[in-house]
Amino acid sequence: MEPSNPFDDPQGRFFILANTRQQFSLWPERCALPDGWQQVCDPQPQEACFRWLEQHREHLQPGRFVTHQQQKGTGSE
Repeated sequence: MEPSNPFDDPQGRFFILANTRQQFSLWPERCALPDGWQQVCDPQPQEACFRWLEQHREHLQPGRFVTHQQQKGTGSE
């Protein structure tokens, strides 16, 4: 049985998207891509997306926030 919410499908395939604030999102392959987000990776299983994020995402905060905090000298590194 297919989950009613495509975001909750552990067997689904997902894009990894990024916005201008350097935030990432997993997006179901079967859904239209939202405006303002760019595709970072081709669709892949959810677990592969999680591994990609662990390898490429340095901070949980958006990129602009991290840059701002580092300029102020208060960033966590």
